Amino acid sequence: MIDFSLPDDLRDLQERTREFIRDQVIPLEGDPRETPHGPNEELRDELIARGRAAGLLSPHCGTEWGGLGLGHIGKAVVFEEAGYSALGPHALNINAPDEGNMHLLEQVAGEEQKERFLRPLVAGEVRSAFSMTEPEGGAGSDPSMLKTEARETADGYLINGRKWLVTGVDGAAFQIVMARTFDAAGNDLGATMFLADMQVPGCSNTRVLDTMDTNLAGGHSVVDYKDVVVPKDSVLGEVGKGFRYAQVRLAPARLTHCMRWLGSARRCHDIAVDYARERHAFGKPIGEHEGVGFQLADNLQELHLSRLSIWHCAWVLDQGEHGSTESSMAKVFCSEATGRIVDRCVQVLGGTGITADTQVMRMYKDIRAFRIYDGPSEVHRWALARKLLRANR
Repeated sequence: MIDFSLPDDLRDLQERTREFIRDQVIPLEGDPRETPHGPNEELRDELIARGRAAGLLSPHCGTEWGGLGLGHIGKAVVFEEAGYSALGPHALNINAPDEGNMHLLEQVAGEEQKERFLRPLVAGEVRSAFSMTEPEGGAGSDPSMLKTEARETADGYLINGRKWLVTGVDGAAFQIVMARTFDAAGNDLGATMFLADMQVPGCSNTRVLDTMDTNLAGGHSVVDYKDVVVPKDSVLGEVGKGFRYAQVRLAPARLTHCMRWLGSARRCHDIAVDYARERHAFGKPIGEHEGVGFQLADNLQELHLSRLSIWHCAWVLDQGEHGSTESSMAKVFCSEATGRIVDRCVQVLGGTGITADTQVMRMYKDIRAFRIYDGPSEVHRWALARKLLRANR
């Protein structure tokens, strides 16, 4: 039986994070240094400095690298509190793609790679990108369609291809690139991950896409690789194991997305509840009308069930299990439930809900995108159904 009670130290950390978001982060919402692609570097540096001063920076990473060394349950608690503000994950250095890249580097990178790439990332000194998704005809939900190639040379590898929807490229210091790898004889060795500086010759940020979500620093870009040369020691882990490492990164990353967006949905719900208490129509507060009150009640239920889904998956991962099935279920349920929650909040707020006077409109657009990235709901359902049908055969 899972014990959902929090130990005292984690409860204290939850309260410290909640106070930090309320007192140090929310006052910066609406700062002119926010852009359509997240906070600019000056604002991000200020947020990181505040998170560092509060002792809350990179809580998901090991203490040897400067983090707090939290397990998955601990992350569930802290990440939800951080997600209460769109700026919170930046302040704690736990936003995508950096958070997932840190986890991957901790698990797979060699010691020299960790010192060069992981340590400054954990410290919030740099940002990173994860370059895997490709345009039409290339890798997306089906990674086997990977088109970007890395061909072995005498000194390293030559990378050619195009990626798109690569998050955080604008301003990133380095990237992790997934490419189909061929040895000197032309044999296909499978997918490999490579570590490379973002400014490596031949790599160009062709276009920052205009997307509906605005919460990720650097936005989402189209990136071209034209004869990009990387040395052999740039291989992350082992040649040909890129798909395996992608699962090492993606299963926990899907869950941490759920954690952050749960905090955002809770923020929208709190705004809607306050409004329903104060706004009057037809002789009483609108929350006392069943049409509004029932929507808030539905929100409360789905917030609770989303949290249980997240905590169950976190518990599975903390037991050392792979958790891919649980993370897929959590991702589908939470992405759709938080979408419904925020949609109801817009409805409760009425005209106010479609303005920028509250955070609800912004979070509505951000959360809608969550149903797409890290695997759309349909792909996760397909994978779950396939596993179900193959069981006990």
